[in-house]
Amino acid sequence: MQNTKRRSASVLRDFLDSEAAGGIVLMCVAALAMLVANSPLAENYFHLIHAETGPVLTPKLGVMTVHLWINDGLMAVFFLLVGLEIKREFVDGHLASWADRLLPMIAAAAGMAVPAAVYLFIAGGDPDLHRGWAIPAATDIAFAIGVLALLGSRAPASLKLFLTTVAIVDDMGAVAIIALFYTASLNLAALGAAAAIWLIMLALARLGVMRLWPYLILAALLWYATLLSGVHATIAGVLAAFAIPLKRTIAAPDAEDSPLHRLEHALAKPVAFFIVPLFGFANAGVSLEGVGIDALLAPLPLGIALGLFLGKQIGIFGSVWACVKLGLAARPRDASWTQVYGVALLCGIGFTMSLFIGGLAFIDPAQADAVKIGVLMGSILSAISGFMLLRWCSPPVKN
Repeated sequence: MQNTKRRSASVLRDFLDSEAAGGIVLMCVAALAMLVANSPLAENYFHLIHAETGPVLTPKLGVMTVHLWINDGLMAVFFLLVGLEIKREFVDGHLASWADRLLPMIAAAAGMAVPAAVYLFIAGGDPDLHRGWAIPAATDIAFAIGVLALLGSRAPASLKLFLTTVAIVDDMGAVAIIALFYTASLNLAALGAAAAIWLIMLALARLGVMRLWPYLILAALLWYATLLSGVHATIAGVLAAFAIPLKRTIAAPDAEDSPLHRLEHALAKPVAFFIVPLFGFANAGVSLEGVGIDALLAPLPLGIALGLFLGKQIGIFGSVWACVKLGLAARPRDASWTQVYGVALLCGIGFTMSLFIGGLAFIDPAQADAVKIGVLMGSILSAISGFMLLRWCSPPVKN
């Protein structure tokens, strides 16, 4: 039991603390982006984001810009960390057994399907908007954990763990959606090269190579091959993560010589405090000049906003309630049903992943701005309502 507590302190607590602080930074940066985009500095802001920096890495993207380097380059590192977290949790963490996986997997699946259905119900009448169905399906783990952290001890540890595991499974679903539904055309030669590089990485892991540098070099090559293939380059981050060796240390602190553990800890803070906030600053800024009620209630932003706010809470809370009532799983320990509902509301914060998927779904500037407005409306509404409910609901109950 002592070793289990030490492991929790050395891995999960560090992860939650990092995500919470990073989420608070992300909130501030998103607010700053909105302020700058609606200030006299707006022209400089948009010019900087879309400034051409070169070179041409692929004809599909053309000349690289600051925005492309962030979304297709730095975000690959974000997805690398996501992949590392998914692999660790499934192999050596809180999702290592099917009993532990059942509730968060069902909750995450329902929390993706229902928002997509809500979106299509509202925006599905326009065939041009069908590509946006996955935008409200994602949960922003950093933003949601950041809001939950503001509650301090009023949120039991089991709720934070539940939110984290649901968001990790949700991320896994979002990665699959990007790979399967947002790939327009394929360069088979480049795709074959990417597959060969990944197989080499898997072979190195199989041979017991524990140094990180060969994997990092191959990961960079995998990123470029994936970029050329037509599959979004960020998928390379997840594939690379799955190939990096993990030394299992069940009920014990992380092994210092485990490549996956070393890389995950090395990336956690740069991703939380630099890459994700930079992405938020570059993608959250939208001019509200001339935006009235009609624009806010248009099918695209309204479908996204209600998908996040209504779809997430219905899907996640409804699936948890059904699992408990059917005897498939237990309610999170020391948490009331009101608190579980509050966390389901927080899962409607879709900021980072929703903006990312929105950028893949719609390239028209007007539609891209509508996506940002919808994501911001749904995420802010979910954050405020979830925080208020958890702040003033009854104290935790003891199971």
